[in-house]
Amino acid sequence: MKKIAILGAGSWGTALSIVFSRSKQSHEIALWVHSQALAEVMRERHENSTYLPGILLPHEVRVSSDLARVLAGADIVIGAMPSAHSRSVYALATRFFGNETVFISATKGLEPATHMRMSKVLAQVLLQASREALAERIAVLSGPSFAAEAARGEPTAVVLAAADVALAEQLQEELAGPRFRLYTNDDTIGVELAGAMKNVMAIAAGACQGLGYGMNSLAALVTRGLAEMTRLAAAVGARGSTLSGLAGLGDLVLTCTGTLSRNKYVGEQLGKGKRLSETLTGMRMVAEGVDTVKPLLAVAGEYKIELPITEQVEAMLYRGKSPKEAVRDIMERPLKRE
Repeated sequence: MKKIAILGAGSWGTALSIVFSRSKQSHEIALWVHSQALAEVMRERHENSTYLPGILLPHEVRVSSDLARVLAGADIVIGAMPSAHSRSVYALATRFFGNETVFISATKGLEPATHMRMSKVLAQVLLQASREALAERIAVLSGPSFAAEAARGEPTAVVLAAADVALAEQLQEELAGPRFRLYTNDDTIGVELAGAMKNVMAIAAGACQGLGYGMNSLAALVTRGLAEMTRLAAAVGARGSTLSGLAGLGDLVLTCTGTLSRNKYVGEQLGKGKRLSETLTGMRMVAEGVDTVKPLLAVAGEYKIELPITEQVEAMLYRGKSPKEAVRDIMERPLKRE
């Protein structure tokens, strides 16, 4: 029986602990919780009432705020922390990794300070700790997956990507469950960039809804958003086919239309006239698109790629531009071929 250690007990990390308890293979599962108080409550109630209320944790999921205990003997380590905190958590955890450990990054975002993808952040931490061999065993998990729905056992399909195809296939066999389907891919760049960019597009979609616009606007936003995502991903070295799959189009549609989307919620509140600070203060969970928009524009600048929707989202979030003006400026761009 292999041990899975999950770092981060937000909604997605908690959901993954539940999902992988149902895998075809039997696992020992340990879930690391940053807050000792929350860990104690979760152990008592067998529920993460803060981030995933109403869904019981299986008894085989061991919850702890002790990083050493969670990682002891772990065969698979899954990172599910917010992107802004991933480096610091990995740096603390490195000394507890075993020599044969494999890793899965399940965080959808870019590191705000360096603009790096999460797999690259982990690889850099491992190299700095002289764990070069471990840096070759990193996969990424992404795709259309609201945490609550996956945890409830609703059919969900996602992508497990790794440069090493054999590693992706090994993890696919180990983690797949009857209602959690894993597709493999070797395009980690495309999978990670798609997971980061779709959150920004969801903020724009939410703003349209908050303004009272209908399905015409949403359809246009999703379609042009996918084109924007594909343009940047291709410039960085990803495959276009990845962006048309689950990690790209699939997650984009889910996040731009689903009622459980945190990023869409942020956009809706902006569209209704609320300030960003007011909206974020009232949220328990992280909306990754808020911290991702500036790193994406920085990457686009390096490759001289235009991201008109992302630019307008940045203006709404950080420069006080009204959502109505932002949508108008998108619509009034110079006419061109599709």
